[in-house]
Amino acid sequence: MKRRIGILTSGGDCPGLNATIRGVAKACYERFGDDVEIVGIQNGYYGLMNNMCKEMQQSDFSGILTRGGTIFGTKRTPFKMMKVVEEDNLDKVKAMKQTYKKQKLDCLLTLGGNGTHKTANLLSEEGLNVIGLPKTIDNDIWGTSVTFGFHTAVDIATDVIDRLHTTATSHNRILVVEIMGNKAGWLTLYSGIAGGADIIVIPEIPYDIDKLAQACTKRAENGKGFSILAVAEGAFDVNEAKMKKKERAKSRADAGITTASTRIAKQIEAATGCETRVCVPGHMLRGGSPSAYDRVLATKFGVRAAQLIAEDKYGFAVAMINETVSENKLIDVAGKTKFVPADDQMVQTARDIGISFGD
Repeated sequence: MKRRIGILTSGGDCPGLNATIRGVAKACYERFGDDVEIVGIQNGYYGLMNNMCKEMQQSDFSGILTRGGTIFGTKRTPFKMMKVVEEDNLDKVKAMKQTYKKQKLDCLLTLGGNGTHKTANLLSEEGLNVIGLPKTIDNDIWGTSVTFGFHTAVDIATDVIDRLHTTATSHNRILVVEIMGNKAGWLTLYSGIAGGADIIVIPEIPYDIDKLAQACTKRAENGKGFSILAVAEGAFDVNEAKMKKKERAKSRADAGITTASTRIAKQIEAATGCETRVCVPGHMLRGGSPSAYDRVLATKFGVRAAQLIAEDKYGFAVAMINETVSENKLIDVAGKTKFVPADDQMVQTARDIGISFGD
């Protein structure tokens, strides 16, 4: 039986996308031989809406294991806008279904994070054969212990923190490094521990600025003239924790605050008198070649997707469950975020070696 498979990448890029695409393709060619056709869809769901498709050749998947980014290109198309008809009068869901039909696809593979999974589930509920693959440096997709891209980002963030240690020590400065992670603090938590940060600030544990300043002062009193703070971009303090998201945004806008890390740095400098600087590696955490771990993980996830296709098992998202590559129903994971529990073992590990969370 001939199978025609569409693949797209949606949302933010990250290391491991190409490795996953390659894993899917190689496993499908190995399993189905000449009875498979793979269609690359450009720029995520936007490309699916606008029929931006290209029939791929086996050679197109050679040499991409180590490449960062995505050979298909990616674009953010917010889930909340999927059923909204905008000025272009495009019915997005209808257009995606039409492209699926025009391309004579038997199934669609979507590589992405939480928003991508929500749209994948929507298309599944609309009758399309869909399989999701979990991509995000935030590691916040429900139902999987790990996502591809996460470990590479941890490696990069750890390297940033490592480098900050030398300059912080040389100048007796407090350095605040802002790590990506707007809702979940997994990346900041892991890289903070791996990089030897003295303080870790994540969205799941609202901070008290006085306690952050006290932690820095205590280090100085113990003869350690510098401190490293790993701060998730989505961190907020105990007062903001009582506010709704829009209220927090308005409060910060009224106060002229650009980021959590900037505010923390200014407040700590005022409280301690220590010179404080901010470092924002930003999108560097998304870039470059995937680590060996992520190359292996991406390949395993790609192979599992090919197995699901062979089994005609659709409406699922590939996942790592109990150290085994498996899958969850899309409907069970779409729209859910995996937050860091306050009593998580990694949090306790950090506390046990004297890392402060400012709570």
